[in-house]
Amino acid sequence: SVIGTAHLVWWLALPSFGAYSFIHRWGLGPALAVNLGLFAAIFLLTIIVERRRGVDAPATVSADWLRGPWPLLAGAIGLALLNFATLWIAHRPWGVTSGFALWGAKGFALAGADMAGWPYWEKRMAAVEASIFRDTTSVMNFGIMAGAMLAAGLAGRFKPSLRLSAVDLLTAIIGGLLLGYGARLAFGCNIGAFFSGIASGSLHGWLWLVTGFAGNVCGAWLRPRVGLSPV
Repeated sequence: SVIGTAHLVWWLALPSFGAYSFIHRWGLGPALAVNLGLFAAIFLLTIIVERRRGVDAPATVSADWLRGPWPLLAGAIGLALLNFATLWIAHRPWGVTSGFALWGAKGFALAGADMAGWPYWEKRMAAVEASIFRDTTSVMNFGIMAGAMLAAGLAGRFKPSLRLSAVDLLTAIIGGLLLGYGARLAFGCNIGAFFSGIASGSLHGWLWLVTGFAGNVCGAWLRPRVGLSPV
């Protein structure tokens, strides 16, 4: 993500269609109706494709609210509440990528890099020089990681291992670099650009969905060809 900030000015100078907000262009009611219509269309299309491929609907299992598995509806409600909480606390939609970029910038600065000379960071040096726990997004990112480990532990699935093959390590490094760089250019990942983008009425959230889906298809196609288990 921090490498993406080094080139962001160049990317932003390229021709673009500009920002497009459904809410500003059409109003809140029509924008909400369009988004809900798109959600419904994707849901119906998914059901049709699965039925044609003979995929059975997920079996209903009894859920343990402490250990899981948790219903999808509960997860959706939880994400919505978290986004509302973020709006209330941080006064902006939920995002995570800027926190990772800040961590990278701090690492580069410790290594001797002049971050003030980077156009992206020249007006953000106060955050680079301050404690990492003074940045709202950074604190939230720590909370996400702690919550994920807690959930995995409660479900009995927290089993960290350092037994990584060369292929595992190489694909993780390349994949992480691509994810971080792409997320910075897209002004967010699946949370900041997709989830919060759509929730805020921005067209770029839907564009992220299209390109993100295409990327997942390519990734699923590549996995067995680089020695990883197929999806």
